[in-house]
Amino acid sequence: MPKDKAPQTVPLQARKPGGGTKPLENWGIDSEYGVLRDVLLGPIETFGHMDNAAFSSIYRETAVLERPWDQQAAMRQYREMCDAYREAGVTIHTLPADDHLKYGLYARDSSFMTPWGAVITQMANPRRRGEYAAALRFYLEAEIPIYDMVSAGNFEGGDFHIVEPGAVLIGYTGLRCEEVSARQIGAWVEQEGWDVHYAYIDPYYVHIDLMVCMIAPKCAAVCIETTPEHVIDWLKSRKIELIPVGFKDTMALGCNVMSLGDERVLAPAASKDLIARLRANGFKVYDPEADMFTMMGGGLHCMAQSLRRDTG
Repeated sequence: MPKDKAPQTVPLQARKPGGGTKPLENWGIDSEYGVLRDVLLGPIETFGHMDNAAFSSIYRETAVLERPWDQQAAMRQYREMCDAYREAGVTIHTLPADDHLKYGLYARDSSFMTPWGAVITQMANPRRRGEYAAALRFYLEAEIPIYDMVSAGNFEGGDFHIVEPGAVLIGYTGLRCEEVSARQIGAWVEQEGWDVHYAYIDPYYVHIDLMVCMIAPKCAAVCIETTPEHVIDWLKSRKIELIPVGFKDTMALGCNVMSLGDERVLAPAASKDLIARLRANGFKVYDPEADMFTMMGGGLHCMAQSLRRDTG
């Protein structure tokens, strides 16, 4: 495991007020598409149904499905996903398990990574708020510096999306992510000299990474129907090519994919149209089955937190 030199007690605020925080040497990301070296996943052992209806439109629509919840199928799909990461040369780290944190599997929510360290988020769902502790324990034990901790309001990692070095898209719905916390985080990265584009999205769409996911330099998978027009214009102004994903696939988490870097993408098997488009454009696609996870409201990108990527 790579380690940054750190004092005996890892600080809970490595962020330098006013900007000028030094990027980490051995951890951190400056894009969502640099070659992925280390990834943080949630524990599968404690994953299962939780009353999440008030916080996820996707869960409300898929909790009663033609295919029932199957723990053994979930275990198989999780192993298939892990095999894909390992085949791609990615080192897997796992959040500590807690029987009370059934949705801790979605490791994207409780933290997000920056070039300067990890940010610990503030969960909206009372049943999930304890996930901050599991995330914090992991980063402290791994001696990965904490850039800062969200304190202004609710915010989850799926609404922080680095589109390229120096530019980040920050979404908010007013529920799981609030504008006040989006602005708090945005101010931090703006002080580091980064460009920030804010996007209010309807709570029905949960997080910005359900509809916009970077998959390669200057290339993103995007649901045109749901993504605000000003976001589309901003992406185009940065010369980013948009690979369209249909609304139906998007609401089945088909746009919620994980770039592995070097024109390799992890996408759910059900996202057949996007997978075909990617392969036609020369991408290598790992496509594990993931319906046991998407039916609960989270996709492959929701399940993973990049810890270390090659610089973009």
